[in-house]
Order: sequence, then structure tokens, then C-alpha cells
Amino acid sequence: MNRLVIVESPSKAKTIKKYLGQGYDVISSVGHIRDLPSSELGVQMDGSFEPKFVTMEGKQKVIKEIEKKAKGKEVILASDMDREGEAIAWHISEILGLDKKKANRVIFSEITKTAIEKAIKNPIPINEPKVEAQFARRILDRLVGYKISPFLWRVMRASKLSAGRVQSVALRFICELEEKITMFDPEEYWKFKAVFEGLEATLTKISDKPLDSNRVKNQKEAEKIKKEIEKSKFVVKNIQEKKNVKQVPAPFTTSTLQQSASNRLGFGVSKTMQIAQRLYEGVETPEGQLAFITYMRTDSTRISEEALDKAEKYINENIGKEYHKKRNFVTKKSTVQDAHEAIRPTYPERTPESLKNMLSRDDLRLYTLIWSRFMASQSTPAKYVNTKVTILDTNEKFNFEANGSECEFDGFEKFFPPSKNEKKLKIRKKNGDGISLDSIETEQSFTMPPARYTEASLVKKMEKEGIGRPSTYASIIKTILSRQYVSKDGKTLMPTTLGIMVNRFLTQNFPKIIQTRFTANMENDLDNIETGENDWHVVLKEFYDTFDPVLGKMDKLVKEKKLNMDTKSNVKCTECDDFLELRIGKFGAYLTCAKCGKNFSIPEDAKFYFEKNKVIFKDTKSILEQTADNGREIGRECPKCGADLVEKNGRFGKFIACSNYPECKYTETLDEPARGKCPSCGSEVIRRRSRKGKVFFTCKNNKYNGGECEFISWYEPSDEKCPECGGTLFYKYTKAKGEHLFCPECSKKK
Repeated sequence: MNRLVIVESPSKAKTIKKYLGQGYDVISSVGHIRDLPSSELGVQMDGSFEPKFVTMEGKQKVIKEIEKKAKGKEVILASDMDREGEAIAWHISEILGLDKKKANRVIFSEITKTAIEKAIKNPIPINEPKVEAQFARRILDRLVGYKISPFLWRVMRASKLSAGRVQSVALRFICELEEKITMFDPEEYWKFKAVFEGLEATLTKISDKPLDSNRVKNQKEAEKIKKEIEKSKFVVKNIQEKKNVKQVPAPFTTSTLQQSASNRLGFGVSKTMQIAQRLYEGVETPEGQLAFITYMRTDSTRISEEALDKAEKYINENIGKEYHKKRNFVTKKSTVQDAHEAIRPTYPERTPESLKNMLSRDDLRLYTLIWSRFMASQSTPAKYVNTKVTILDTNEKFNFEANGSECEFDGFEKFFPPSKNEKKLKIRKKNGDGISLDSIETEQSFTMPPARYTEASLVKKMEKEGIGRPSTYASIIKTILSRQYVSKDGKTLMPTTLGIMVNRFLTQNFPKIIQTRFTANMENDLDNIETGENDWHVVLKEFYDTFDPVLGKMDKLVKEKKLNMDTKSNVKCTECDDFLELRIGKFGAYLTCAKCGKNFSIPEDAKFYFEKNKVIFKDTKSILEQTADNGREIGRECPKCGADLVEKNGRFGKFIACSNYPECKYTETLDEPARGKCPSCGSEVIRRRSRKGKVFFTCKNNKYNGGECEFISWYEPSDEKCPECGGTLFYKYTKAKGEHLFCPECSKKK
């Protein structure tokens, strides 16, 4: 029998080919092949909301190859098991003119010989409701982006901005938290740490009042209490031991994997998903192309019986029967697709140690995390003895506590150890025994604002609120970062001035569209389309009936020339003493005086929030000092005249200039590092501007800096490789797609 198996990834095709015998050919579509057009809305606005799909740019060659290979063969559609995979299968079916009712679709959650053979023997028809759910999501996102973005361009005076249905809610989470942080005023308080015969303890109560709610607020009061403690005598009031059981964690879902990889490995969400995709689709090894984990986009914690049996065998034979307890996990969430499995190793018997020579460093680290969590899920609880020692002065005024914990049986922690080690208490006293004070120290502290989101905690927030689904978390975060609405400071996510202004525009003018509950309900509607409970046309009509009146209101504001986001600030102009306005221009946010026309740039670390129709900067003095025309000193002298060099903000962003301008006109570009390394030599790549203000990228090791590299490009390189040819992928921006990765090598060949 002559059969053609079509998947979406070249790596996946290579892995599957290994398990299929003669009579099978495997080909890849290299992702999606059709989409809504980039030059128009592509949706019929007659109430039907029918999409107009077109061949994606550069996919003509792929389609011709698929059509050529499909001639005279039975076609099997084996794209991924999520909505996007189902949509890819549907589009290929359309192009080849296949019967939609025919059972030619195969799905599997792992790429192993057993799973592939079982799927091939049990084909099913394309899941039309799942395809419709994907269409509805795509059309919703197109309607929101296509209809709102022009208003955003007008208000912000920048044509590269865009609004998204789900990512706008994520941006709102970040901006609302940042406002709380900005408005937060820290309060001073003092802590007391004592040592009693070598035992460290913390003061928790004074006169039976907890210190966390009745803080000692200044040094004078703290010193007074310290002196009183030093004069007191103490006894051991109580030694309490309590047995505690730590429950076994469930195997990973997409969300929990992303969070754990961030916390334990320091991986960003996109990096985690790229590595997981590679481990799922297959990696070239000395044994050939092998896939190492099950499908990585899932919210299910279910495990197959075969995997449970393999885990049992491994633990009993290698660790001990006392460490094994067979269990499957049932998720109570109604949206979980139980056809999926949890993320687990495809071959549980393959330990991380055995794969050291097969996988790259980062691939091995993520595999180790997944393998360890899976094995932990099939292990026994960890058992601890928690000890709490309470020490009181003889007048029972000062209450000190020491807490410790000792592991009696490590259980699942044999595989998945805790991130923090437990502290064991050493005390030779009994209840009622006197105990002497060795030392007492005071420590000044301040109340802290809420912590900013990290990628991991933002994923957790989105999952909790029902925003997005496993397949979308990485792209949501990638989008708000690439649009420069959000920046990263280490691991934390901070909204940029542009991001804050975009969020303000959206929350003021489209409050319901980016409301958390509305977006979560829309996700539920999409899930109900997939299960056949909702009609996708009805869902879209109900949405647009709410959306259209808001668009009409916005059109009216445009015609009346009332649509703008210019906002008065609490910063006064240095020339005329009038209050400056916050505006967004082609090159970002700035402050301007409507009266005298003087402009001021806004430092990246400026803190501000909105109060009714006014923007309040926390430190107006530093704003004016840093944005004044004389610039900010950088600690270097001008090589021409010896005057101080300063950092200034110009038409095309920041640059370095001589403070003795206009007498001395010396300037330097302020190079910013690109996101990827040089494709030619691996050195750092820097971002520069041409004389006309256009951004270009050049290797830091270029001949102008005394090096030998000749790399220069209008496009920013990434650290990702093309799955087709292995070349470097570059970042490219278009109005239709926003920022995306493309391969110049493959596009030349096409």
C-alpha cells in the first residue's frame, strides 16, 4: 500500500519515518500553509463571518511538493493534536480535495513506535468542531486587531502599534500591578533576632500582640525594646513536634512546566517551549532520530497505563518498592481535554544520566526536570517532623519562636528535591527549663511593594483567570515583549511607558473587550465550540454585536477630532512654568509644553501613575534634571576638547555628545545589543542608526572596530535556527503579522 503521511514539522517527519516501514512516505508542511490575508480583513462582514483563507507567503513551493507526492497515494494527516494541528490538517485536506468525512486523520500524544502504529491502525475523520474553534479564535483576534489598531495608530502617532484580544489582558495585568508598585509608600519597621544557647529565634509577639500587625516603627523604639530584652530572663515555654506529610506533585502540564522551568532552570517561557517542542518531535542521536517526551501543549494530568507500568518497574527495580505508589491524576477543571496526557518521558526507563551523550545541555536539563517530576508523581509522600520551640521571658512579655524541620523519609523528593533545604533544630532543653540569651540583634526593614510578574507568575495568573490556553501562553508573552509594551529587568516584567499608554487607551475606550471576565468567558465559548455545544457563527455574532457600537463611538470621536491621549502632568516646564503634557510620538513617549513648545524626554526608569485625567510623576525634580537639554553625564571626557561627555535624547533616540556643544560638535552612537549573536562569528551584535534614522545591525567584531567580521543587516538576528535549512532566523516586522521570525536563506531559495 502506498501512503503519504503529512505532518507539520521536518523533525517530526524524520522521527515518524523511522517507525513506518515500506509503503509509507512522510512529508512536512513546515507549519501553517494558509491564513487570513495580510493586506485586508479577510472576514465577510455580512453576518456570516466566513473567513477568506489564502496561501501564506513562501508556501507555494511546499504546497506543490505536497500535491506532487500525494498523487496516487492514500493521504494520512498526522499534524499535532491541538486546534492548530487540526486546522493544518483541514487546510491540507482542502488543498488536496480530500473527503472530510473520510477517516484519514491520526493523532498521538507521543512519537513512539507503539503510538504511531496504533494511530495508523485507528484513523478518524477530521474533527470539524475543533477546526471551527480555531477559526473562531483566529477571526476574533483578526477583528480585534484590525479594528482597534487604526485608532491606536492615530492616538499614539505611531503606525507600528497593534492591539490583541488576549495579550492586551496580559498587558493590563502587568500595568495594574506596576501602578500598585509605583503608588506604594514603604513603611519602616524593625525586626529582632536572638540566639539562645546557640538556638536562633525570632521575636514574634510583644505583650501577646503579633509583631507582624503591630510593628516596631523606629530605631528609638527598637533600642528601648532591645535593652529590655537584654535585662530579661527566659524559659523554654513549649517544644512542639508535629509529623507532616508532603503530598506528591502531579506530572507537568504546559503551565506548570513553564513555571517550574523558570523557577528551577531560569528558562523563559519561549525557550522552554522551543526545547519541549524539540524533545517531542525528535532529536538526532547515535540511535537515530528519537522523541523523548509526550505532547507539550496540554492541561491534562492523565497518564497512560503503559507509562504507569514502566514507572512502577523502574522505581521498584532501581529505587525500592517503598518508594512506589501507582496513581493517576484527575483534573477537576471542566476545560481540560482528557484525550491529552500530562507531559512525561516517552521512555521512562531512559534516565537523564543515560542521555548525557545524546542531548545538548539545555535539552538534557529540561528532560531531567520532566523525567524527575513524572517519577515523583509515581512515588510516595515525603515525611517530615516539624519542630517549633517557644521561648518566653519570665514576665511573659517577649515571645520568641524557632522553627525547624527534619526529613524522616524522602519519598518523592528522591526524584524531585525541594528548592530549599529544611533546617533542623538542635536543642537540649525541656519544657520549663531556663535558657540564657547569648545575643539580640535589631534589623531595620521596610514594607515591600508587591513583586512584579515574572514570565512564570504571569503564566500562573493567566491560567488562574482563564486567559489563553496552553498553546498560547508563550506567544502572548513573546508578543508583548516584541511590541516593546513590556521590558525585562532580569526575570521580572515591567511595562514600558509605551505599554502603559497603550493599556490606558485600551482600558478607557474598550473596557469590556479587555476585561478579564469577558476574555475568560470568550475562552470558554471557544472550548464549547470545540465540544460542539456552541455554534461558531453565533459566538462571533454575539461578540461583534457588543464590539461594533464601541467602534461607532470611536469613529465619532475621530470625526469630531476628540480622540487623543495627550495628558497633563504634574511636571512644570523649565521655561514658562506651565504644566507639561505627556504624549506619544513616532520615537516614543515624551513631555511637551503646549505653551512654549519645549520638549523633554522621559527616562526609562521614570515612575508615574494616572490620577483621573492627570499623570503624576513620583520625582519631578529628577525628571527635569535627566531630560534637560544639557544631558546626563556619563563619566567620560570628550576626546576632542576634554569637556564632559553626556547622554542625550535626540530625534532617533539616545546618543552621546560633548557638553561643550555647539562649540564642540563631537558625538557617538549609543550602541544597544541585539537579541541574537552574530550569525558569522558568534560575537555580540549591536543596533545602530543610519544618518536617516533607519535601524541596522552590525557585528561588534566588525572591521570598523578593528575586527574581521563583515556581518551587517537591516534585520535583527535571533538565537534560533531555521528548522528547514539550519540557518539563522531574523526578526522582521510587518503590519499584518507584527514581529515574527523569518529565514533569509530559505526565502531566497523560494
